[in-house]
Amino acid sequence: MPASQEEASLSDALVILDPDQTDLLRELDATFTGWGRSAGAREILPPPMYPVSDLEKFDVYVNFPHLNLVAAPLDLEAGRGKPVDGRFAAGDLGAARFGLPHATCYGAYLYYEGTRVDDNTLVTLVNRCFRNEDRFSPLRRLVSFQMREIVALGSFEHTQNVIAEFTGRIDRFARALSLDLKKVAATDPFFENDGARALLQRLSPVKYEFCRGDLAIASVNTHRNFFGERCDIRLRQGGEHAYTGCVAFGLERWLAVLDEQYGGDARQALESVRAAAQQVG
Repeated sequence: MPASQEEASLSDALVILDPDQTDLLRELDATFTGWGRSAGAREILPPPMYPVSDLEKFDVYVNFPHLNLVAAPLDLEAGRGKPVDGRFAAGDLGAARFGLPHATCYGAYLYYEGTRVDDNTLVTLVNRCFRNEDRFSPLRRLVSFQMREIVALGSFEHTQNVIAEFTGRIDRFARALSLDLKKVAATDPFFENDGARALLQRLSPVKYEFCRGDLAIASVNTHRNFFGERCDIRLRQGGEHAYTGCVAFGLERWLAVLDEQYGGDARQALESVRAAAQQVG
């Protein structure tokens, strides 16, 4: 890629929100967090990166190799110690032991790893997510963005009840904002190499995305007991591996569709979000 094109791509990949956009994003996050808390969720605060060995448990480097980014220290003995033309060469870097997550919910499973949980466990968390997209677009597709999630752990029935409740909330919130969102069934790469779960995915979708045009701004996801097995999370009663499901909101993506909806007037969008949140409850 020519240098000028690469610089343009990088400028599209990252954004510094202005004060009005920041207020709007904070209000959206507070709204979604409030939904989680009203459903009984407690909040946890994850780190922005994890050991590669932790993320490897979830097959992210097999199922999502194109999206993943890793972090490495500078090799001050073998490398030059400074960038050339805006980048460090591979020989300037040490071993990449940290992985940058492309979804927020991993923090919940790692938090509960090796524990027993109640049938109706519910947590919420927000994190920086990182994706090496094949193309970038301001607010819509960023290399680093924020994702709020509500994660259900416990019985399968509990995960489905949470997904049903939040599907309804997303639909009502979108209608209150006059956002035309389409609920689209999607596949989950976590299950594509797993015979039994792959069959279940073909029989019944495990992931739905809420899209404005070609942009997914929220999703609901059924993981069955995939993460329960990988992190040895078990039910307090009975001892079998916990089922999990999550509801995800891409915060900058919500900004993108509201920017379109309100002609770039973030203050008007903020008032509409507050009114819609009161209407949905």
